Amino acid sequence: MYGMVNKAVEEMVISQFDDETWEKIKAKAAIDVEIFISNETYPDEITYKLVVSAAEILKLTPDQVLEAFGIHWVCHTAPEGYGELFTAGGKTLSDFLVNLPSFHSRIKLIFPKLDPPIFIITEPADNSLSLHYYSPRPGLTSFVIGLLKGLGIYYKTQLDIVLVNSSEAGSDHDEFLLTW
Repeated sequence: MYGMVNKAVEEMVISQFDDETWEKIKAKAAIDVEIFISNETYPDEITYKLVVSAAEILKLTPDQVLEAFGIHWVCHTAPEGYGELFTAGGKTLSDFLVNLPSFHSRIKLIFPKLDPPIFIITEPADNSLSLHYYSPRPGLTSFVIGLLKGLGIYYKTQLDIVLVNSSEAGSDHDEFLLTW
């Protein structure tokens, strides 16, 4: 993953806790990187270790950490890090969700080594759609739920999220029914 992800985990922890908590998480994860550089790539294992260590230090589950991180990503990291690319996704939650499949294509222009997930929209209606999430990285369903909750917050729209099919339960991808 790009350093921007690990840097955002750091920013989330420091903003909600403090520098000392972040240092404890890094020590527990045995990560000796002093500063994550946004446009550098790092092994995915570093991010997974940071999440597991954060869960232990903060007395949360990894899923709770991932969900909180998803919310933080949408509400803080993406608008600051992607700027106009993020806001170009749409003026409403519905617009952004419909445009989501092409979002990572635009991001790849900035981060050419990006190995992004794939989002496919089916059954779009006035107040709902099905979102299919395919990823080469396992265990990130809670992160996606956090991203979606963050989008609801960002667009000031009540969003209901139902996990219809799960890769953790044997499906080849996660499917979410989203209503607003």
